[in-house]
This record gives sequence, structure tokens and C-alpha cells, in this order.
Amino acid sequence: MYPLNPDRYFDPNPTIRNIARDIYNEIKDLPIISPHGHVDPKLFAENKPFPNPTELFLIPDHYLFRMLFSQGIKLEDLGIPTIDGSKVETDPRKIWKIFGENYFLFNGTPSGAWLDYEFNLVFDIKEKLNGNNALKIYDELQEKINSPEFLPRTLFEKFNIEVLSTTDAPFDSLEYHKQIKESGWSKKILPAFRPDGVTDLSNVNWEKNINKLSEIVGYEINSYKKLIQALEERRKYFIEHGATSTDHGVVSPRAHDLGDDEAEKLFQRKSNGKLTKEDADNFTAHILMQMARMSIEDGLVMQIHAGAYRNHNKYIFEKFGPDKGGDIPTTCEYTKNLEELLNKYGNNPNFTVIVFTLDETNYSRELAPLAGLYPAMKLGPAWWFHDSIEGMIRFRQNMTETAGFYNTVGFIDDTRAFVSIPARHDLARRIDSNFLANMVARHLFDIDEAIQIAKDLTYNLPKKVYKF
Repeated sequence: MYPLNPDRYFDPNPTIRNIARDIYNEIKDLPIISPHGHVDPKLFAENKPFPNPTELFLIPDHYLFRMLFSQGIKLEDLGIPTIDGSKVETDPRKIWKIFGENYFLFNGTPSGAWLDYEFNLVFDIKEKLNGNNALKIYDELQEKINSPEFLPRTLFEKFNIEVLSTTDAPFDSLEYHKQIKESGWSKKILPAFRPDGVTDLSNVNWEKNINKLSEIVGYEINSYKKLIQALEERRKYFIEHGATSTDHGVVSPRAHDLGDDEAEKLFQRKSNGKLTKEDADNFTAHILMQMARMSIEDGLVMQIHAGAYRNHNKYIFEKFGPDKGGDIPTTCEYTKNLEELLNKYGNNPNFTVIVFTLDETNYSRELAPLAGLYPAMKLGPAWWFHDSIEGMIRFRQNMTETAGFYNTVGFIDDTRAFVSIPARHDLARRIDSNFLANMVARHLFDIDEAIQIAKDLTYNLPKKVYKF
């Protein structure tokens, strides 16, 4: 596997492989459009060297440490911070040694493919990580990340990223986005508006988040009406700072307008400590309708990420907090749950809603037919647990015949791990090239058409749909 084979991930059939190579060569150097992710903008505002390889690769990447945890390795031993500040391993070399000793666990996984790319092509390390060479490779990486060539802004330019979208709470001051812009650096790092922390009434930090939102808008949010006012004001603020999209992480995509009076009752029940789970779910469904209305008014593209059962592992959640690999995909229904939203707004030319799922069984049954009907609806790519070789193939196989290529939005990397961005996009470009090559080999269309589709999937569609 080392050094990386230039035909990696292509079909072993030489006819398909040769066509895939030709298509890939036309798109491999296109700029990266990264319209949805979780990289901290502070990285680029401060532009400081990464502290060490462990904090660069392992600490921000729950794909990695959830796999290690599944094999009985304690998160404390991996240096993952605890909520209560209790003791965890702080020696990055010890943590890296554990990582190296267990690197084989990532064989056959998307994480393994991304890591191989990062070590080989970003850091020019041509031997595979293991327990024996872990500390030697650690020292090589440390030397490199201490050099100017590996500063965050330099890597951003080296990766040929044209635009990177972060994900930000409505009470975020966008301080780091402002610092980046004021620094004179010309690259685009844009915020995206994610209101879940104040619109999900079941969120354990809801009161704290509402207080933060109240503080930043300058008035007390003690009613549903005030919440809507605050959200509209903050959306406007985000747009002024370059935002083009909103993002909504929900278990169910159900959207239903309760009416303002009923929504107010639910808000007050939350404030009085009498809210039920059903109440919280109904409020979320109502908010989705309100967010769609606001998108028509202000032009922000609406993203719905559905199907994640958050914090399934209560031990991890209670000790380490959210976003630590403890989430699990669940089943979703879209046809009925989105019916009200799509009938009210789905034919409106001023509205775009991008729908993602963690329930692959929905691809051909519901999502492709819906996107193939409603002008406003686009399909988000294979996401999270499915942004893998086979996952992306299944997505294209199940979506294309009904929705086509042009009701999708290209690729998103959805990552906190900055240096994995080019690896993730390269993998997606290779899988799409191979998928298109298979269709060319079967004479569904010719190579020139395939190359144009590949260029659109890689660059033109995400740039167009996300309004960059």
C-alpha cells in the first residue's frame, strides 16, 4: 500500500480502470469546495503551528478514537478531555504509541484510506504506521508541523481549498471569522448558521444557550416570539459575515407548523420545567418550518441532517460530552415527514433544501423520488458513517436512476480534522470517476459526458447550490 498506488480504489477490470483514470485526471486538481464541516476557524485566525501530531490527527477525530474505544482502549488513555477535568493522559508521545500499535484496526475503513493519504501525500511519509515506527514517525511529523510550510494557512493554500464553511451557533460572535477577514488573507472561510442549541428544547444545555443568545442580541429571550426575532436577527448577522447556509441536525426530519400560539405554549412549558419529549419533538418540527420560511426570505440554503441518534453511549456522553463518537444511525421516514414542508415551500424558486440521511434504506425508496420531483430539494451525499468507498458507491447506485446527478450537491467532508480534507475529497473524486467509468464502459454515455458530469459533481454543483 505504501507508496500509494495511483490507481487505488479503481475497478480491477482494466477497461473500467483506464476510463476511470482518464476521468479522474480531469478533476483531480480542481479546487476543493468544502461547504459543510466543523474545522475551528481559530486555526486560521491565529495561524499558529499545530501543537503536536496527536492533537493534529487523533484528538479532533472521533472516527479514530471511537474505533480504538471499541477495542477496549480507554478514552482517558487517548487524552480525550473529560467534562469534570479528571485526569487523562497528557503525554502526546504515549498516546501516539497507542495509536501506532493499533493502526491496523483502520484497514478497510474510510479512516484508513484518509490516513494513508495524509501520511503519504501531505507529510511525505512513505512507511505505514505501526507500534515499532510510531515514535520515529511522530518525530518526523513534529519537525514538519513546526515549519512554516505546515502552518494552517499554508496548508489551506496547498490543499487548493477555494472555500471552507464552518458550523457555528447563533450566539457565536464570529470573532475568528472577522479576524481572518481583517488580516487581509484572501481565502474564503465562511460561517454556517446552526441553531440546534437553542431550538432543540431537549438539549441539556438549552437554558445556558438561550442565555448566551439573549446576551448577544441584547434582550431577554423569554418567549417563542422573542426566540424567532433573535434567530432572524442572527441569520442576518451571519449573512453579513458571508454565510450562505443553515444546518439542522435532527433525529427525525418531520416538519409541521404548529401555529404561533401552540409554539408559545411549548416554549413556556420548557421554561417552567414541564416539557415532554413529544413536546420537544413537536417544537423541532415547527422550527424546521420556520427555518424554511426564513430561507425563502433571506436566501440561506437550508441543510437537514437527519437520522443521528445522539449520545447513544451514555458513559461517553456523561464523562466526555457530545461529539465524541457516541452517536448511532437510526431509521428515518421522509415522504410523510417532509410532505408539509415540501408542499408549502418545495416548489418555490427562492428555496433550496439539502437533505442528508444516515438511513441508506431510504435512498431509492423515498429520497431519490422526492428530489426527482421537487425543484427546491437536493440530495446531500453519502454522509458520516457512509462517506466511505462502498457507502459512496451505494449512494450513486441507489440515487442516480431516479434523481439523476444534478439533483445532488457534490461532496461534503463534514470534518473537524483539517488535514483530512484533501484526503476525503480525493477519495470521493476517485469513487465518482470509477462510477462514471462503469457507465461509460456499458455505453450509457460517452467519456466526454462523463468528464463533464465529474467536473460538475466535484466543483460546479456544490459551488452553485451553496451559492458560493
